[in-house]
Amino acid sequence: MPINIPDKLPAIEILNKEYIFTIKESKAIHQDIRPLKIALLNIMPVKIVTETHILRLLSNTPLQIEIDMFLPETHTSKNTSSEHLKSFYKTFSKIRSSKYDGLIITGAPVEEMEFEDVDYWNEMKEIMNWAENNVTSTLYICWAAQAGLYYHYGIPKYPLKEKVSGNFEHNVSNKKYPIVRGFDDIYIAPHSRYTEVKRKDIEKIKELVILSESEEAGVYLVASKDGRKVFVTGHPEYEPDTLKNEYERDIKKGLKIAIPKNYFPNDDATKPPLTRCQSHANLLFANWLNYYVYQTTPFDLNKINKS
Repeated sequence: MPINIPDKLPAIEILNKEYIFTIKESKAIHQDIRPLKIALLNIMPVKIVTETHILRLLSNTPLQIEIDMFLPETHTSKNTSSEHLKSFYKTFSKIRSSKYDGLIITGAPVEEMEFEDVDYWNEMKEIMNWAENNVTSTLYICWAAQAGLYYHYGIPKYPLKEKVSGNFEHNVSNKKYPIVRGFDDIYIAPHSRYTEVKRKDIEKIKELVILSESEEAGVYLVASKDGRKVFVTGHPEYEPDTLKNEYERDIKKGLKIAIPKNYFPNDDATKPPLTRCQSHANLLFANWLNYYVYQTTPFDLNKINKS
């Protein structure tokens, strides 16, 4: 089944070239089916890149999905054209009266700041609180995972001695939860961050379960036991060349940055990186959509969070 995308969104052309099944909004409205309504809060700087990453992963499912992309109105985006934002993005005030089957909140390059110092933190808190009663399940990615764990459970983040960047081996800590169904005993996932959350703090919260972690990169996948909140501390949505682009960007800025681990063949940055994480990313998103959204959301969205 296709993913339902606004007619002129740039991602359509990219995804169609990859033979990914998409359907234009103008055609989808004539189909007699209720698609899943997914909201995407995109707080990454280069919005078009991130939205394409996320849409690519959401398309790998037999479900029709309708996307609403939105952004904080208390922050001005400097890396995406205002024309694109006006055409395809809403502000929170425009969607807050709506209900959604699922919500995805992306990472953001603000992790070295205290949460309260982020200019849109108050709005982030409002959105996370709103999701409790208006969204069936929320997927928090990277900084958003740290923000969600802090806001909902008071779990702090800690600075790292150096940036964790690269593709890392992970194990599955608890196989009984559907979000990890089909995961290999050892699988690869990407990380790119300067801070971490710690197992000892998460274990104190009875509502949470640690589902996967890495010896090198630490805790990776955490979820509330009811499936309403899923926290991913890495970047499963990253494409094979994303860490390369970040590394080259940081080098150009003159930053003292280590080469991403387990990424370039023989740690040679002149060689193209190997694709090692795509199967995990597709399975993670498919499991979330199937088990935590589609299988649990009410047909009538007005009944979300009502017994």
